[in-house]
Amino acid sequence: MTAARLEVFDDSDALARAAADFVGLCARKAIADSGRFTFAVSGGRTPWAMFEHLTKDDVAWDLIDIYQVDERVAPTGDPDRNLTHLYESLPPQVTIHAMPVERADLDAASLSYANELPAQFDLIHLGLGPDGHTASLVPGDPALEVADRDVAVTGPYMGHRRMTLTYPVINRATEVLWLVAGADKADALRRLQVGDRSIPAGRVSAPSQVIFADRAATG
Repeated sequence: MTAARLEVFDDSDALARAAADFVGLCARKAIADSGRFTFAVSGGRTPWAMFEHLTKDDVAWDLIDIYQVDERVAPTGDPDRNLTHLYESLPPQVTIHAMPVERADLDAASLSYANELPAQFDLIHLGLGPDGHTASLVPGDPALEVADRDVAVTGPYMGHRRMTLTYPVINRATEVLWLVAGADKADALRRLQVGDRSIPAGRVSAPSQVIFADRAATG
């Protein structure tokens, strides 16, 4: 893993506010440089709070493309879907590129989604599981070894198969923002910081990475 700088916040709300400010800065820079901002978002509860603050920011939502880092294979509208919460959290003028997990042929669907991706994301948001997983790159899954595709489909994990971005596309990102909250993440965060490749998160090697963590996650 490329060394990531760590910023620590007192609680999850301060973390969400700081993350929203960071995303807003990245968005404005990318739009000024290229006319659009490409942002891939992971699932989990932490980004919901970030978006609540971000929607109050002065960003050009109509020039933002939101992609999914990962998604559970479940029907449209299912509460387990990350997409459901994205639609609830974001203003209507933003363009959301949904992972096509409803399709019968998931391998073909993953190739189709890969064709929608930009050559390089401006920003990718990643979370961190207590087991060291990130995106839906989970310990022991064959998707960890996928090097020739930008999107893969996993085996079952916590009740669902998943579609996920793979290391090649994550590692090409201009910037990676890790959001880590909760005491149950303390061991995984420590291992992430030292680049422990025995956990999936430790294999992310994007050239510029920042970790925003609450104090509980730092142990």
